[in-house]
Amino acid sequence: SSGINAEWPLRPGKKKKGVEVANPVKKMTWTNKQRALVFAARGITFHARHLMNDLKVLMPHAKSDSKLERKEGLYAINEICEMKNCNMTMFFEMRKKLDLFMWLSMVPNGPSARFLVQNVHTMDELRLTGNHLKSSRPLLTFNKAFDEQPHLSLIKEMLKQMFATPNMHPKSKPFYDHVLGFTYLDGRIWFRNFQITDQTEGSLVEVGPRFCLWLIKIFSGSFSGNVIYENPNYKSPNQYRTELKIAASHRLIYVLFLVVIKLA
Repeated sequence: SSGINAEWPLRPGKKKKGVEVANPVKKMTWTNKQRALVFAARGITFHARHLMNDLKVLMPHAKSDSKLERKEGLYAINEICEMKNCNMTMFFEMRKKLDLFMWLSMVPNGPSARFLVQNVHTMDELRLTGNHLKSSRPLLTFNKAFDEQPHLSLIKEMLKQMFATPNMHPKSKPFYDHVLGFTYLDGRIWFRNFQITDQTEGSLVEVGPRFCLWLIKIFSGSFSGNVIYENPNYKSPNQYRTELKIAASHRLIYVLFLVVIKLA
């Protein structure tokens, strides 16, 4: 016996009766204290609210807040993040009860990006067989297209900071059991969430939700500043609906013209 009392551990570097105690292994601590504020403006539909809640479930480091009033400007979000001690935010807003937009912003100095959210399918809608533990850490995957253009590299970094759960976060589980996939295809970013069923074979089962993001603009500041990038291929929903109405009217005129010719 070395004569060391196990009930009273010695401090590192101390000696007792000629026996030197080795330095203990340093305990992992929560150092990356990034927090994300996830909330929406007043006027969003239940479908958009369910999507927002699904994303908050996937982000243990996310905080929530009451809906932002319409009379308040977007710049007020920076003050809300400061009060909530958050350094990034995901903000949802809706126009005409039809079009859902999402903001990603690094508070308070930016950058920030605005997206049009399309093809939304929540977990309740899909009813997929995949399932993973709540608050577990995700693996983030991006396809090669994110490294080919500068603005996509910036979006990739913003998505990493937003969805990556900090190591040793108090509300997170210390292991990985699902994958968040971001794929850039046809000018849009497609989001998928998969459960890891077998780590040796790498088999995956989809959990949900599903949606895609169409980038509109990137600003240098948080909800303000100069426009760093503007998508030249973006078409607003209003313009798209107008073009559909014009095309439908042209078809109707053509059908009426054929009817008149037959009757004549």
